[in-house]
Amino acid sequence: MSTEIKVPVLGESVVEATVSQWMKSKGDAVQADEPIVELETDKVTLEVPSPVAGVLEDIVAAEGSTVGVNALLAIVAEGKAAARPASVSATAPASKAPETAAPAATSPAAPATTTPAPANASAMALSPAVRKLVEENQLNPAAIPATGKDGRLTKADVKAAIDNGGARIAAPASAAPVSAPAHARSDDPREERVPMSRLRRVIASRLKEAQNTAAMLTTFNEVDMSAVMALRSEYKDEFEKNHGARLGFMGFFVKAVITALTEFPAVNAEIHVFYIIYKNFYNIGVAVGTPQGLVVPVLKDAQNMGLADIETTIGEFGQKARDGKLGPADMAGGTFTISNGGVYGSLMSTPILNPPQSGILGMHKIQKRPVAIGNSVEIRPMMYLALSYDHRIIDGREAVSFLVRVKESIEDPRRLLLGV
Repeated sequence: MSTEIKVPVLGESVVEATVSQWMKSKGDAVQADEPIVELETDKVTLEVPSPVAGVLEDIVAAEGSTVGVNALLAIVAEGKAAARPASVSATAPASKAPETAAPAATSPAAPATTTPAPANASAMALSPAVRKLVEENQLNPAAIPATGKDGRLTKADVKAAIDNGGARIAAPASAAPVSAPAHARSDDPREERVPMSRLRRVIASRLKEAQNTAAMLTTFNEVDMSAVMALRSEYKDEFEKNHGARLGFMGFFVKAVITALTEFPAVNAEIHVFYIIYKNFYNIGVAVGTPQGLVVPVLKDAQNMGLADIETTIGEFGQKARDGKLGPADMAGGTFTISNGGVYGSLMSTPILNPPQSGILGMHKIQKRPVAIGNSVEIRPMMYLALSYDHRIIDGREAVSFLVRVKESIEDPRRLLLGV
């Protein structure tokens, strides 16, 4: 009996993914719930497991190809035994090209740099991911050795050509590339050319989109962290013992933000065409840095969560981020974001909005500074806060008042308990 492995639901507004890596080869034995392929979406990298035990009978989607939700990835023959050990697989994934198959560009006689390119990359039936890589690096796909199924070109083949400096298209002298940089880049042995990952490209695109679309403005304030730090110092051990979670500062800021959002609903709203959509719930995104880039897991309905629930969930998100296990559902539906650059030592910054959200709070490094308390000067642990907001729907008065409300809640955390 054969079982089809299809692309799962990828999350809110995510309709396609790139097949980044096959963990198994055709003919390999697989166990139930064992990951067999890795997909890369606009937001996360996720592993797709086999629902049954058996043998990987066929790989339908090659590495580097773009697949939609419910597209067929592979077929597993349920209950069969592997024809050979996985370690000596005869049919390796596209990215495992034999080392003896040297790229044509390494041969002195190879005409890689002079062979004219096809009219367009699609003439060779390239996958969208491979075509994009070819076009971005101005390569001639006909001059790159193909190791994929049925002689198809894979991302690994293109990357090998890039690493070896071959398969470049010789542009005619009269050709003036429209999107070419002002100064051509020459190869330097001290440099390394690495294609941007799908996640990094999307991050770049979305951040630039926020700058181009929103009327973005940032307002600043500073908060005295003395009260929160004293409270945390007094109860952190007991808190961890009772709840199994570390008591940090983020939980206090999430609660303070929700209090402020209830008073200033425009900061929790978004623009959709000619409408303003006000959210009567508070899904707070918490920005987390990973080796692959910035991701923003979301605390769903955070208004219903206690401090222990918030800290526990944030801890789970952090572990998932480190292990690369964050799923699309973890990052969908945010209405407001908090970013903590202070963990990296940032003293002040202007965070960029996470579209379609209209506000983002930036936390920063806690630093002892002299401040005026009454008629005397004292040394206090201070933190700069930054609120970037979309001025199209949030007025300056609302933005400043929102940030002041957050400041008041942090400086006197009893307000959070009493709701005042």
